[in-house]
Amino acid sequence: MLQLILGGARSGKSRLAEQRAADSGLAVTYIATSQLLDGEMNARVQLHRERRPAHWALVEEPLELARVLREHASPERCLLVDCLTLWLTNLLMAEDPQRLAAEREALLQCLAGLPGEIIFVSNETGLGVVPLGELTRRYVDEAGWLHQALAERCQRVTLTVAGLPLTLKGTDA
Repeated sequence: MLQLILGGARSGKSRLAEQRAADSGLAVTYIATSQLLDGEMNARVQLHRERRPAHWALVEEPLELARVLREHASPERCLLVDCLTLWLTNLLMAEDPQRLAAEREALLQCLAGLPGEIIFVSNETGLGVVPLGELTRRYVDEAGWLHQALAERCQRVTLTVAGLPLTLKGTDA
């Protein structure tokens, strides 16, 4: 089953994803897309590390998400990807301007054939004001398009606000 959990910063989306992964009864592999670029990001990563069970496997991959999903997906495993918007940011900042389109297409193409359970976490950025600047507008556009494409393919889509999940697609059972 494919799941997409969306929400704003500090909405509880990662905590919900971690709970669903734990409740799956499967072995869990946490796929982290962040890069340790500054003190603030380091603190966020540390918070996530402290919250995760020690027995969960960890894969750190900032760019090649489709490859990692293909390598680690199995019927006995739950993959938790946190988070897609960091992955998107990494690709937007890559030297090769074609890399984003190629990696996005690879991700979307591989999903149908993946076994096991996969939970994607992503920041919903389309609820605020239109950002100033070409790069931030492109980021919001790309995130919105990615979320729409993933939501089409996922069996369950959840929006998290103030720690409360709102089911947009699928069921919570």
